[in-house]
Amino acid sequence: MATWQSDPSFYPAPRHAMQAPPETLAYVALRNAAGTGPDAIGVVDVDPRSSSYGQWIHELPMREPGDGLRCIGWNADSASLCPYGPRIHAERRYLIVPGQASTRIHIVDTKPDPALPELAGVIEPEIVTARTGYATLRSVHSGPDGIYVNALDSMSGERGGVFLLDSETFELKGRWERECEPRIPAHDFWWHLGFDTMVTFEPAISDPLSGAIPWEPAATRRDPRLHFWSLRSRRHRQSIDLGPEIPLVCGIRPAHSPTRPFGFLGVVVSPRDLSSSIWIWIRDPRSGYGKPRWTLRKVLTIPALQAAEEDLPSPLKPFRALPPLVTDLNLSLDDRFLYVSCWGTGELRQYDVTNPLRPRLTGRLTVGGSHRTPHPAAPHRPLRGGPHTVQLSRDGRRIYLTNGLDSGWSRRLLPEASPNWLVKVDVDPSGGIAFDPRFFVAFDRELLPQQVRLQGGDASSDSFCFS
Repeated sequence: MATWQSDPSFYPAPRHAMQAPPETLAYVALRNAAGTGPDAIGVVDVDPRSSSYGQWIHELPMREPGDGLRCIGWNADSASLCPYGPRIHAERRYLIVPGQASTRIHIVDTKPDPALPELAGVIEPEIVTARTGYATLRSVHSGPDGIYVNALDSMSGERGGVFLLDSETFELKGRWERECEPRIPAHDFWWHLGFDTMVTFEPAISDPLSGAIPWEPAATRRDPRLHFWSLRSRRHRQSIDLGPEIPLVCGIRPAHSPTRPFGFLGVVVSPRDLSSSIWIWIRDPRSGYGKPRWTLRKVLTIPALQAAEEDLPSPLKPFRALPPLVTDLNLSLDDRFLYVSCWGTGELRQYDVTNPLRPRLTGRLTVGGSHRTPHPAAPHRPLRGGPHTVQLSRDGRRIYLTNGLDSGWSRRLLPEASPNWLVKVDVDPSGGIAFDPRFFVAFDRELLPQQVRLQGGDASSDSFCFS
């Protein structure tokens, strides 16, 4: 008699996922910033036993130039095991690759040969906008009932939001929100499955892709807010006004355990003093599970570095300081360590958040950044930029960093060109981080490495319904 089994990369709880076998391949979104060719998905060998370890082994180009790839995600993950939306027959097979500039969605098949993924299909922007009304796509997350994608804009000029795709047929199922007027933008989003809550961020900056720098008055067009929704009813529940200190957030990371009602925000920069900061949202204990209420507080500040005026680009000269510019966060599956990338100063910071209200710094590395710090694999090669995206393995032992930040304000702050890179960091389970000296992948100057996804899943792919 046949036995039905779920995809072996699906796990009911975070602690089970931490016991998964190590990844052997990494998939990297590559943006062609020069416009000389199409964007691509790069495949990197991350198996230390392989003769091609730390090498870029394959490139899958998209069909047309100008897609503007940034974030990618799987069609299905461990959320498929949730009791209220079971899709136990689904498999983690396809990478969903949205174009931020083109509003085109690519479907990449990794199953026939994971090292040689194939382009299985494309959803053209005309279809996306006709079915959803949205444009300028950003992030992808797989949930119990399908694939969620957020959009920053719409063709009609109204604000963007979130829409759904079927995880098997990739049919566009339309907008996710209900009873949402006026339209609430969703620059980033994630959820708490155990508390029936989606979290979205509405930035102060009207166009995060423009050349306006977050601390410039011209950049701010509205009040930034954090929004909380009922995930099942798709209705808005609560807004928190973030105030002028939080114009732009890069990184929304809820706790992985479905019973832990908190999450972290990474604030790119404060217009007041150019510092960056980490904030926590947490459930008000006086609220019930049916309709939770949430509060927000700052838990740490990362100050700007003082610098001589002549050493700074024009937008920073009046401040005589270099901002950390937090561009990503990641949280280990046991909710113990929070990782913060500071693109401006080149730091990767590790914080012990066993007590999430009192983060404790336990590790720090620098690569690139203000001092153009080289990597151990190329000690005489100054590097541009710092860690932009942070991806963490399921067991919490390996971190993958890229530096390919591409926006109008990043080009104003760091205009010089330089090769871009992907590096790997090893994690001490008790705290502490160190570069893997064998792992340094350099990309052509026009190719900007963006988000990394690991074969079989990673610390920011899955969400869980069981603790």
